[in-house]
Amino acid sequence: MKKINISSLTLSIVPITIGIVLLLAACKQNRDKSAVKTDSTTTVTEVTDTSSAKQAVPGPDTTVKITESYARQVAKDALFWAWPMENIYNRRLAFKQAPHAGLMNGVLPFAPLNTLSMLHDYIQPEQRWVACPNQDVVYGAAIAALDETPVVVQVPDFGNRFWVYQVVDLRTDAFAQLGKMYGTKPGFYLLVGPNWKGDVPKGITKVFRSKTGTAFVVPRVFQDDTPEDKAAIQKVISSINVYALDKFDGKTKTQDWSKLPTLGSPTKDNSTAETKWVFPDKFFDLLPIVLKDAPPLPGEEARYAQVNALLAAARKNPALKKAMIDEAIKAEKELVDPLLQFRNWGIQLANHWSTGNNTAAFGTDYFTRTAMAKSNILVNVGVETKYFYQDLDSAGARLNGGNRYAVTFAKGQTPPVNGFWSLTLYDEFHFFVPNTIKRYSLGTKNKTLIYNSDGSLTIYVQASAPANRDNWLPAPKGNFSLYLRAYWPKDVVVNGSWTPPAVVKVK
Repeated sequence: MKKINISSLTLSIVPITIGIVLLLAACKQNRDKSAVKTDSTTTVTEVTDTSSAKQAVPGPDTTVKITESYARQVAKDALFWAWPMENIYNRRLAFKQAPHAGLMNGVLPFAPLNTLSMLHDYIQPEQRWVACPNQDVVYGAAIAALDETPVVVQVPDFGNRFWVYQVVDLRTDAFAQLGKMYGTKPGFYLLVGPNWKGDVPKGITKVFRSKTGTAFVVPRVFQDDTPEDKAAIQKVISSINVYALDKFDGKTKTQDWSKLPTLGSPTKDNSTAETKWVFPDKFFDLLPIVLKDAPPLPGEEARYAQVNALLAAARKNPALKKAMIDEAIKAEKELVDPLLQFRNWGIQLANHWSTGNNTAAFGTDYFTRTAMAKSNILVNVGVETKYFYQDLDSAGARLNGGNRYAVTFAKGQTPPVNGFWSLTLYDEFHFFVPNTIKRYSLGTKNKTLIYNSDGSLTIYVQASAPANRDNWLPAPKGNFSLYLRAYWPKDVVVNGSWTPPAVVKVK
């Protein structure tokens, strides 16, 4: 066996070992230079070149010539996602023309900006400004120009009566919580715009800040369908008010809303469908103002830059703008108009009902926001109201006044609410159709509903009167829709454990 020279092997390993030690020492020295010492703990920090991280990401080059097909694509997308914002802003422009608080055409609250107008009874079936109205509450309406002034919102003592103030921004997203479900106390509340930095006067209970310069305030106060309650509610609603901050003196301002004058309409109101609020041929003229009113949400900066670059190009190129308008007209017809029908969108539930979970909290959910703006704009947030929509019977056929239907809630299975519920009928345009008994909904407000012997409740939906007229919801000729509201819904409604019963066609 060959002998190994241990001494020579050891000598050959020494240089390698020394090299490794030196290398480890150098690494330790580098780590020590990068370490931040706090007390007895050493934290290693990563060294990053931040010179480029602080630079803004380049946006569109507005000097570049763009193609018509690209302009059409951006225009089409802009029409869809900004449709609800232009809808609300054009309402602001209409309210700006009101000479004073009154009733538009004698049926709808109408007032100058930063001023409230209030009904004193249920809304009348003739109005066409807002689709899917209800006859469960007494409505009010005010549009606040928060880019001009903060506004004060008065909340009286409602006692045990259900109430909620819907307060939404230009995107129809809610930003103030005022209602019975929030335990809101009587007092004065202040709405301010995104950039307001003034002093809050003494006597203001709470401040709510909008993300946009425009806000829509819609008080809703529950009223029983009885002469006694219609009289009793008058004193309560007389202390509901909205006004500019410079009018605030710490004293409650009251008004007899039953004495409002009739005002003319500044719009071309339709006798069947909702008044038109978005105009594709003028859409891009108004869009810069709308985008300024509603600064981009986090993540929308690139979208805004893209659209603003297109608008700049259109100002220099009439042919390009013409193509954009043409595309906007087509987009409204092909993309937006079909959303009027409830069956075309929403979260699909049993028995062909549908709903939405992010009402008045849309954020960047552009599809749902536009769908609701087209079909039933100004919806409350989910904890305030849960909405269920129906176009079809249990067999999937379109609801039509030529048939008779029954909606039966099993014993103890009427909508679980802390507030109230109602089942409302609308025509194909989502408005009331006048009928001989002037009834457009049934629910908590109705004190004469008759329950079946087993404790269930059946509502009869048909054109002719059934034997049980107290439970009759008159249907019009042609197609119609049903709409169930659950105000201040219980958890089983919010989480989807409870859904409405089928609409059954009967012989």
